Amino acid sequence: MMNVVVCEQPYRLALSRAEIPIRGEDEVLIRVRRVGICGTDMHIVRGVQPFLSYPRVMGHELAGEVVEAPAGSSLAKDDAVYVMPYLSCGRCAPCRKGLTNCCANIQVLGVHRDGALAEYLAVPQRFVCKAEGISLDEAAMAEFLAIGAHAVRRAAVKPGERALVVGAGPIGMAAALFAQADGASVCVVDSRADRIAFCKQHLGAEHALLVSDRLEDELLQVSGGDLFDAAFDATGNADAMSAGFDHLAHGGRYVFLSIVTDRISFSDPDFHRREMTLMASRNATLTDFDRVVRAMREGRVPTQALNTHRTRLDTLPEVLPTWMLPETGVIKGIVEC
Repeated sequence: MMNVVVCEQPYRLALSRAEIPIRGEDEVLIRVRRVGICGTDMHIVRGVQPFLSYPRVMGHELAGEVVEAPAGSSLAKDDAVYVMPYLSCGRCAPCRKGLTNCCANIQVLGVHRDGALAEYLAVPQRFVCKAEGISLDEAAMAEFLAIGAHAVRRAAVKPGERALVVGAGPIGMAAALFAQADGASVCVVDSRADRIAFCKQHLGAEHALLVSDRLEDELLQVSGGDLFDAAFDATGNADAMSAGFDHLAHGGRYVFLSIVTDRISFSDPDFHRREMTLMASRNATLTDFDRVVRAMREGRVPTQALNTHRTRLDTLPEVLPTWMLPETGVIKGIVEC
């Protein structure tokens, strides 16, 4: 038997017992060691995540150690690993094009199927990667960073460009990090002063602005009056997403990292006049994970600063509600299993 944390229904988390999974023929049995908590998990607890049913074992940012792998696998017992949690089918049209991040039949761990807030997890081996040269804590942070890296790759950010990131949660911070790594001058915007201070201190953002009545003028000033070549919205707020169109330069690319159930509106004449490009960014691919892990090995990701909180699996049901409060100041909380 093993310990597992279950979200039985909105706002009800429970520590429970379950059978240790038996791995399938092509699966790896993993002893889970670290699980990152993200906004998706908090949405599940609040009851506003539209893609799942309760009860659900959450957790899709994970690192652990191999217990058992298929014969002939490159993975061996006790190898440290991380998991790409977007379980794609490999057969649908998007998968055949290499777009595994938006597989038509995708199963995301902790959302569509039970995830990593458990002591053991069985996962198809093609989604399990060796965590070579990085710590377990870092491996558990690879997923949210890969989402930001994927968005930056979608936007094709170039050296010398100006990039705007609106929403300085973990995903927005990831986008800012990798836009900077691609040579862009980055401006981060958020409504929380603590997040703005973090971006200045730990991410080295060239500009970090607090939402205010003067924001439009400040954005013009920091962009030299030309606005931004690439903009990323990570707010999860429909009004902010609509307002972001006004921040794009001629020929600018606008990437929605956020997903909301509302409608987004914009001025079509202005959209055409500036010849903007609008795109969505969903999940990440192994290419993005590889980039993140390389950056971690090279010491270019401030992982210790990003990991602001931690707890154990058995105390998570009591701790997680406090992590959901803005005044707690959580950026990335990690659960030790």
